[in-house]
Amino acid sequence: MSIAENRKALFNYHIEERFEAGVMLEGWEVKAIRAGQVQLTDGYVVIKNGELFLIGLRINALRSASTHISPDADRTKKLLMHREQIRKLIGKTEQKGYTLVPLNLHFKGSYVKADIALAKGKAEHDKRNTIKDRDWAREQGRLMRHKVSSPSKD
Repeated sequence: MSIAENRKALFNYHIEERFEAGVMLEGWEVKAIRAGQVQLTDGYVVIKNGELFLIGLRINALRSASTHISPDADRTKKLLMHREQIRKLIGKTEQKGYTLVPLNLHFKGSYVKADIALAKGKAEHDKRNTIKDRDWAREQGRLMRHKVSSPSKD
């Protein structure tokens, strides 16, 4: 079940590979995520000391769930992956132009997981082509619906 999507990532980057990582969260964060108080749009992944961290994931605290602590909505979250996978990602991100971006948050059983992607930034002309393709697909759908719904005059 998907919790939050990062639609900007698919527009701004060419996705090369996808990975799934666990997210280290505090109790109040899980409660807020279940209530839908999460935003992933400005998130990105950094590598520090051989570990992955998710920055920019905003989780707004619930008033009822966080009475005895002072929650930080923009806290840096650690991502959990196998050491081999992290080494592979470090090697690939050191190549020119590659970066790690979060695609979505979802539940897997009772755990919150993040789909992250090894991605390469799109140039402006690629973004314009994406917009053109999307508009053309929308127009095709309109034409097909119009053609099917209106009876022909024979």
